[in-house]
Amino acid sequence: MSNNTRLPDYDLADVTDVTAPAQLRALANPLRNAILELLLERAATVSELATALGRPKSTVAHHVSALADAQLLKVVRTRRVRAIDERYYGRTARIFRVGTISQTGEAEAPYCNNDLATAAVESAPAHQADQLSSIVRHVRIPREQAREFWARVLELANDYAQLPRGGDVVYGFAAGLYPTDYPALPEAEAPAKDPD
Repeated sequence: MSNNTRLPDYDLADVTDVTAPAQLRALANPLRNAILELLLERAATVSELATALGRPKSTVAHHVSALADAQLLKVVRTRRVRAIDERYYGRTARIFRVGTISQTGEAEAPYCNNDLATAAVESAPAHQADQLSSIVRHVRIPREQAREFWARVLELANDYAQLPRGGDVVYGFAAGLYPTDYPALPEAEAPAKDPD
């Protein structure tokens, strides 16, 4: 369990590997991803989530139920209000690590959304308004070093998600690490020795 008590206001694991098909299907829905993002701030009721998302309570309840069935959400506390127990939902982990699954007899294909594609759509208005900060770099490194770097990026993303809430704008943070066909210089030749 995490020992970080800043955000959210309930206890949860730091990382969970998502491998079950039901979990992958649950994560593939944009509204469910929005619910999960909101619950990084604090535990919330279905009514609070519906208000934040501008969606009907019945729709949000359906998606919360699907996430709970997939063990991505859980009830973290209840509160009695006029003879009814109000349930507050929270995530089961800060980070859901998702890979790919193989279809029988097919090449391995991604099952979940491309977060960079989502970020590209979300960031288009900021780009048009000249309010987008972004960067791309290409570096030829060993696979293990790429994994180590990604672990550092995940720590940074976790820190970002736990910043105190305030202000009137929600800022997006996107990161990606992926193999490319980008050109690289050949290995440098060793300098020639002086013939002494």
